[in-house]
Amino acid sequence: MPSGRPRARPPLPDEVRGFFAGLGLRVIDVYGMTETTGAFTANSPAVYKLGSVGRPEPGVEVRLGEDGEILTRSPLNTSGYLGRAAEELIDADGWLHTGDIGTVDDDGFYRVVDRKKELIITAGGENISPAAIENYLKEHPLIGQALAYGDNRPFPVAILTLDGEIAPGWAQAQGIAYTSMAELVGHPDVLKAVEAAVETANAKLARVQQVKRWALLPAEWTAETSELTPSLKLKRRVIHAKYAEVIEELYTG
Repeated sequence: MPSGRPRARPPLPDEVRGFFAGLGLRVIDVYGMTETTGAFTANSPAVYKLGSVGRPEPGVEVRLGEDGEILTRSPLNTSGYLGRAAEELIDADGWLHTGDIGTVDDDGFYRVVDRKKELIITAGGENISPAAIENYLKEHPLIGQALAYGDNRPFPVAILTLDGEIAPGWAQAQGIAYTSMAELVGHPDVLKAVEAAVETANAKLARVQQVKRWALLPAEWTAETSELTPSLKLKRRVIHAKYAEVIEELYTG
């Protein structure tokens, strides 16, 4: 069963892959975009590597730019956008710039790391994928949303929200009485559980990616409150501005 990877979409969790595997279905990742007329790298049932988006398709060239951006060249690529200069997308040598940062291993399998424009560059010059940090944090069922921050800072921090569907049942199972989400997020047992979730996530991350401090907000982000797009993606700049004081407190408090 193919699993499309349009641009830098978060990887399918391993537990979801395991669920389908139990049904006799192998999830096979491919990677492409409208501008490439579909997938330009793909795994196959015979040639497959977990967590990758596969190898380049026949007739397609793929390489990494100096900054790690995934570039591709093939006759199927678009020639540009209507009313916009083609140079914004395709360079003089015909390479289409995907805007995604990736890696490639010795066997030629590519992995998509994050969107180039969303990378965190720390004060020490380290390039960090916020999505990688956020995905590990959200593996804990109690954490509904996460945003990692660290531009020009010595270390990453995170702003978190509880999962509005999971948290009430979890609190009831723990015997926690509360009258509001603001009260619940301050409960010692909740804070202890979230701290454990952060430690678990950090254990899966490189040292420079590890979250040193975090804040738990009393309300989930929504499109109506402007933190999310209509397709429920994080509006990072909006969240950075809206919670600037919270972020600053994480570094100075």
